Amino acid sequence: MVREANGLIDLRSDTVTKPTAAMRRAMAEAEVGDDVLGDDPTVQQLEEVAAQRVGKEAGLFVPSGVMANLVSLMTLTGRNEEVIVGDESHLYTAEVGGLGILGGVFLHVLPNLPDGTIPLERLRRAIRSAVYTPKTRVISLENTHNRCSGAVLPMEYLQQVGALARERGVFLHLDGARIFNAAIALGIDAATIAQPFEVVNFCFSKGLGAPVGSVVCGSRAFIQEARRTRRMLGGGMRQAGVLAAAALVALNEMVERLAEDHQNARLLAEGLANIRGIRIDPARVQTNIVIFEIDPATGWESLRLQQALQQQGVLLSLSGTRLRAVTHYGITRHDIERALSAINALVSGAHAPRKT
Repeated sequence: MVREANGLIDLRSDTVTKPTAAMRRAMAEAEVGDDVLGDDPTVQQLEEVAAQRVGKEAGLFVPSGVMANLVSLMTLTGRNEEVIVGDESHLYTAEVGGLGILGGVFLHVLPNLPDGTIPLERLRRAIRSAVYTPKTRVISLENTHNRCSGAVLPMEYLQQVGALARERGVFLHLDGARIFNAAIALGIDAATIAQPFEVVNFCFSKGLGAPVGSVVCGSRAFIQEARRTRRMLGGGMRQAGVLAAAALVALNEMVERLAEDHQNARLLAEGLANIRGIRIDPARVQTNIVIFEIDPATGWESLRLQQALQQQGVLLSLSGTRLRAVTHYGITRHDIERALSAINALVSGAHAPRKT
């Protein structure tokens, strides 16, 4: 396993993974063509394999998860229509309002519960079709749910939302950037999770460790139209097989090892819970994302602790008052133990800053 030359323990995100040696070889040897013209055989293979993995007819390779959400939802909707999303969703909190700006589509935002769900009755009441409101076209869910501690949405809930969507004549979309983390946590395949959804997209460049790319999956007719949307957004790539080759390796070799990331995340969460002054419920950590807070009574606040840990070689991300750590390929049990030791030394030791 490749280690960082600078010795940092980088827990900011699973997007910081480096491609494996097998990925690099596959990229160097990839058979390529012009994908915009439909001539890249490696991209075609990836799209077919990816669609099969989530039980859909066809797939579309795109450069990023943000573009995957844009392509999916702009293809499903028209101007002056709306998409129901959670207030903690990536689509709402981290995509710069692109769907509204580029698609003329409203986001109808509902509160997420701590487990990432939106209550069914709340969803039911939110669906609109009156002449004086935007028409609800899509319900979009996120699984796993990033900002809800990597929560896995239960299958029973997904099936209930799917039944509601069919009853009310709206589409169901899944931002499944980390769908394979959800599948590993539930002990089922990704196609089972994807079954209630018309359209599913997922990332290759997070826990799966590929350098670039996401895929949108749905019916053949939908993907044909989605290609037009991708082109409009500037997502058409030429000899993209060099990227698709790494994503194929990711699908074939990197899914089952996600269980190791989950184990490391649980180790981190349980260790943090034993440090006085850290606020965390380890039971909420189901996958590879650990979110916690620092009690101000310790003399620390989140930003200063993040900066102090960086000086110790431990990198975390910051969201408001919360600190986030994400386990991934390249992070070992020993790294987690070192990170816990650094956090404990700062929070419990004599180095806490004075209150001002």
